[in-house]
Amino acid sequence: MPAQKKPLFKESPTQVRATKADKTTEIAMQMAEKDARDRQTKTEKLRALRLEREAAEAAEKAAAPAPKKKTPAKKKVVVKEPA
Repeated sequence: MPAQKKPLFKESPTQVRATKADKTTEIAMQMAEKDARDRQTKTEKLRALRLEREAAEAAEKAAAPAPKKKTPAKKKVVVKEPA
């Protein structure tokens, strides 16, 4: 009987199996990253809309004539004659 040879190196699985905790952590991180991307996108969109509105208001204000300042009416002085 020939002697069986042991392999020189141990065979390793092609893919490392993740534990349930590792999978949960990965999914939670993906969700947090997605939320951060969504928040950043929303912030950029709102900032662009605000800047556009402010520019429109500034243009409208510049186009409108300045209102004239009203001077207070002079009071009539009534002189009472002694009776």
